[in-house]
Amino acid sequence: MDHILYWNGVALEANRRDFSNVPGTNKPNPEQGGPTRSSRALAIVHLAMYDAHAGVVNNAALLPRYLNPAPALVAGATDASAAVAAAAHACLSALFPRQKPHFDAAHAAAGLTGLALAKSHEFGLAVARAILADRADDPGAGDDGHAASMHPGAHRPDPANPGQGFHAPFYGARSKCFAVTARHEIASPSTLSAAEHDQALKQVRGKGIAPELMGSLPTTYKKRTVDETVVGLYWAYDGPRELGTPPRLYNHIVREIAITKGNSVDANARLFALVNAAMGDAGILAWDQKYIHDFWRPVLGIREHDASMGPAAPTPKDNIDNDCDPDWLPLGGPSSNSFVAATDTSPARSERNFTPPFPAYPSGHATFGAAAFQTVRLFYLGANEAKKLLPDTTVYQGPFVSDELNGITRDNTGVVRPRHLRKFDGGLMQMIEENGFSRIWLGVHWSFDAFALTNGKPDLSRAVNGDFNRNIGGVPLGLKIAEDIFAAGGGLAPVKSPVGPRP
Repeated sequence: MDHILYWNGVALEANRRDFSNVPGTNKPNPEQGGPTRSSRALAIVHLAMYDAHAGVVNNAALLPRYLNPAPALVAGATDASAAVAAAAHACLSALFPRQKPHFDAAHAAAGLTGLALAKSHEFGLAVARAILADRADDPGAGDDGHAASMHPGAHRPDPANPGQGFHAPFYGARSKCFAVTARHEIASPSTLSAAEHDQALKQVRGKGIAPELMGSLPTTYKKRTVDETVVGLYWAYDGPRELGTPPRLYNHIVREIAITKGNSVDANARLFALVNAAMGDAGILAWDQKYIHDFWRPVLGIREHDASMGPAAPTPKDNIDNDCDPDWLPLGGPSSNSFVAATDTSPARSERNFTPPFPAYPSGHATFGAAAFQTVRLFYLGANEAKKLLPDTTVYQGPFVSDELNGITRDNTGVVRPRHLRKFDGGLMQMIEENGFSRIWLGVHWSFDAFALTNGKPDLSRAVNGDFNRNIGGVPLGLKIAEDIFAAGGGLAPVKSPVGPRP
C-alpha cells in the first residue's frame, strides 16, 4: 500500500466531510472553512507526511527535510508508513477535531504492524507537533475589524446574499508563507485599458448571467453556450455540501495522475508536498492581493455600471449607460446539495447560488489551479519545457469526473446533475486555462481576474527576464508560486520560506 496516497485520500475525505451537514442540523459548519483555511490544512497535513517519510528514508540528497530545524529521527524508527500515519492522523485530528473517530478508523484500517511501529509512530508524532507549532500563529478567516469601502469599484457583499460578510480579509497579509522565497505580487487591474475593462464587462454580462434573465440581454451580447455552462459547473467546488473546496478537486486530479504514472512512494511524497505547499501559498498570496486591490465582483460592477448607481454614486443622471443592468444576477457559485424537500411540517427549502464573499481580483480558482497544475508540469516535464506553457499531452489528458457532475450531486432545486466524463486534449495547460475561464461562465469573475486576454485568448507571454509581460490575474501568480517553490527545492522537496508576514 502506498501510504502517501492512502493518507491523501483520508485528507481529501476530511475536506468533503468538513462541508457536510452537522448531525441534527441542515447546515455545515466547517472547521477549516473556505479556500484559505482548507488549502492551509491540506498543506500542513501533506508537509507533515512528507517530512515523516523523508526522515525515515534519511537520504537528504533524494528527500531533503522540510522543517528546519527538523525533529531528530528516533532510534528504531524504520517504518515510513507508520511514521506517516502518525503524522497525518495527528495533524488531521488537530485540524478537524470533530472527525477524530473517522481518522481513528482510518488509522486502524491501515494495517500497521511490526517491531518498528512504536518508535516510528513516536517520530511521526514529533513531526506533526513541529509542523502544527510552526503554523500556530496563522490568522483565522474572520472579518472582525474589516470595513468595506463604499467607493465605486470596491468589493461589497453580494446583493443577493447581503449578510454573507467577508472571508479572510486579514489572512493573506498576516500569514507567513509555506515555501515560496518571495511574496509575489501582480499588477493592478487599473493598468488595463478602458477597452479591456469594457470587453470584460460585456463578456461576463452575457456569458455569466442567471438563466432566468437571459431574455433580458440586448441582442448584441453573446450568451453562454452549453459547453461553457458545463465548464463553469465542472470546476466550481464553491464549498457546497458533500463536495468541499477547489484544493480537493485539484488534489483528486493530481492523485489520478500519480496513479496513472505509477509513481513510487518517494515520488508521491515529493509530488503531494510540492502541490499542497504551492496551494497553501496560493491561498495566502491570492488573498493578500485580493484585499490590496479590493476589486468588486461582476454582480456589483454590472448593476452599478453607471455614475448614478451605488451607495457613493458621484453623478446624478437621468440617462443610464446601456452597459448597466440594475437587475443583473449571475448563474453564480452553485449551492449544490442544499435542497431539502418539503415535509408535513416544513416547506421545501434550499440556498440560492451566490457570489463568493471576497474581492474578485485575482481569482482564487485561477491561482490555486495554476499553482497546482504547473507544479505537476514542472515535476514531470522539467522547468525548461514547463515554462514554455505549451499543451502537454504526455502528462495527463483525463478522463476525469468532477463531483459537481458525477450523476449524484444535486443542484439547488434538488435536480440530479448528469455524470460528465471530461477529457483534456491540451493536457494540464488546458486545465489551467479552462479553470480560469470557468469563473466567467458562472458570472462571479471578470476575465482579467484569471489572465489578460489578447484576441480572446489568455495572454501568458513572458518578458525577457522570465516574468510575465503584463502580470495580470491569478494564473501568472499561481505559475510564479509553482516555479519559485520548485526551483528553491531543486525539484525535490519544498524548502521553508524565509519570508514572513508583511509588517
